[in-house]
Amino acid sequence: MSQTVTTSTKKKILVQLDCDVLPSTFDAVVAIDSGVEHLLQYGSIHAENVTGLVHGCMFTRGVDDLKQTAIFVGGSNVAATEAIAARIRKTFFGPMRVSVMVDGNGSNTTAGAAVVTVHRHLDLSQSTVAVLAATGPVGTIASKLLARNAKEVRLFSRDKSKAEQVAATLAAAPSGTSLSARLTCHSSAQTESFMEGLQGCHAIIACGAAGVQLLAINQWKELADLKLLIDLNAVPPAGLEGVEAFDNGKVREGKLCFGPIGVGGLKMKMHKAAIRTLFESNSAFLDSFEIFDIGLKLN
Repeated sequence: MSQTVTTSTKKKILVQLDCDVLPSTFDAVVAIDSGVEHLLQYGSIHAENVTGLVHGCMFTRGVDDLKQTAIFVGGSNVAATEAIAARIRKTFFGPMRVSVMVDGNGSNTTAGAAVVTVHRHLDLSQSTVAVLAATGPVGTIASKLLARNAKEVRLFSRDKSKAEQVAATLAAAPSGTSLSARLTCHSSAQTESFMEGLQGCHAIIACGAAGVQLLAINQWKELADLKLLIDLNAVPPAGLEGVEAFDNGKVREGKLCFGPIGVGGLKMKMHKAAIRTLFESNSAFLDSFEIFDIGLKLN
């Protein structure tokens, strides 16, 4: 006697919760291109008004169909998205939950793509990686990912005390995200000490503000141990002088170079893969580490 296999006829619904007034069109387009069948968008979301929307996701479908509903949390304010995500976690109970992806300001996918790029070309466990502008949203997340995977991470900021605050937060990571890397903090304010801090680095990830040059070509080309550079600034001038926006493994001055558009291709693949992952179960919670792990599996 043959068995009949039943599949859900429910449509895939993604609920986009954005801390900004107008939900991101970028995130909406990526969601649709990832196979989402219905996209519900809500702006001006914060931790205090999100619970009702989450209840609407939890209680409108049976447990077996909850994996057909998922939540995306985004917006330009990373701290606000993290607060929203934390409230969503607290709202779930037992099997009454849906999968969630968190990507405030695109920081998790951007930082994840940068670190996956380093991983593809270097043995992270044997590598020292410098993160320039390590105290911004992308720099902080890149440092967090590297802290779990690299041999040494050097955090740079014009204000060394701010880098030390980030390092202290990373060192206090909860169980399951323990550090494997040695963390050191450096100031980029003075050229001499800045260059001393870069000596011995195998890779540099520049996460600075748009249009701010962090390192000149005559500085980085003389770093003997340096093998790879990643610049995530898409607005001229480049954060790393000499690295072009579309570089995707271009060799310049004997170093592998990756620009923001080059890394952006991987970021987009990771974003879409993460969206698709949301609909495989009703229990995924995709934050920085989970999105990074998805990136590691991509070709």
